[in-house]
Amino acid sequence: MRLGNLPKENPGVVSPSNFIGFGLRSSLQMKHNILARHPSDLNIGWAQRVVNCHCSHVTVSRVDLVSVDIGTTTRVRIAVEHDGPETISRKWFVKLPSLAWRPRLITGLPGLLHTETRFYNETAQAVPIAVPGFLAGQSKPGKGATLVLNDVTESGAAAGNPGDALTADRAALVIKQLARLHARFWNKFDLMQKYAWLAGIRQLEDHLGTALAVPLMKRGLRQAEKLIPFPLHAPAINYARQRRRAMRFLSGRPQTLVHHDCHPGNLFWSQTQPGLLDWQLVRFGEGIGDVAYFLATALTPEVRRNHEANLLAIYAQELTNCGIENIDGEILKQRYRAHLVYPFEAMVVSLAVGGMIKPETNRELIRRVATAVNDLDAFAAIPL
Repeated sequence: MRLGNLPKENPGVVSPSNFIGFGLRSSLQMKHNILARHPSDLNIGWAQRVVNCHCSHVTVSRVDLVSVDIGTTTRVRIAVEHDGPETISRKWFVKLPSLAWRPRLITGLPGLLHTETRFYNETAQAVPIAVPGFLAGQSKPGKGATLVLNDVTESGAAAGNPGDALTADRAALVIKQLARLHARFWNKFDLMQKYAWLAGIRQLEDHLGTALAVPLMKRGLRQAEKLIPFPLHAPAINYARQRRRAMRFLSGRPQTLVHHDCHPGNLFWSQTQPGLLDWQLVRFGEGIGDVAYFLATALTPEVRRNHEANLLAIYAQELTNCGIENIDGEILKQRYRAHLVYPFEAMVVSLAVGGMIKPETNRELIRRVATAVNDLDAFAAIPL
């Protein structure tokens, strides 16, 4: 597929019905080395190699650095001038390994950017929701990974922020999209076999998470101070000590493709429709886990309490509309309750590691997820 085929009216976003990208070939087949380690590497020569992957007749004349954001990855926005048609994106969003050593260590050992690069190369075209347009991606073990996407703002879309608090109406739109994503892969063993790599990439991540769970949980609880009610401390540490067993419980059937990191900063909005960014943690798992992560992080406690039951009902109904039969609402609620422990862990560990989310945003998300866990006694829903 060629870059020139990108839809003119919306070059920054790929809709479910027209996944037309650039660089969809495997990283191993790429003839042009686009690996970069630092924002300063994103120069005219590098951008020309990106374009040359599929459009050798287009010449790049200028590259301007727009912004650099360092967190779990280094996220760089650049403006690219070239003599190609308007259908070729001129605003690029580039992901590199984090320049901060702690996040780089936590995300680098399990190869999260490698995972996202492979997702865009091999799997994203099967996802039935909006994702950023894919320009190119390359991954080499031991040498890093580089992912180049269309900047969604070029098409008028707006990227979310991690601390955003959504209304119930906007949350319902996201819930419906998650249901459509999950229904597409729901116990579809042919698709799981086709994308079998997604089932086997989490072993190192799980081993690393289990090894670090207790010290990071203790450190995060101390740093969070009064944000986390004291009665949650003991069950949180017990969960960390038995994390492997908890993960097995949370990985139950039915299996589907899950994003696994559905906080508001990983959303973008094209007019009124949401799409998903940042697929570093993509895997096969239980769909209700995405719903729990999203509702716990994206809603204030007051909005979640008032609309939680209705939003779960919307999720179940949308699954049914998509052809998934025999959805048991009570079981769904119990699994939702149990899955709340994971966003709690994720936000507490992020605080403990540092440099992954802005501290004030991290603390607000901890407040939200801790309240959800406390409201629903989520740790008691896992048999430890």
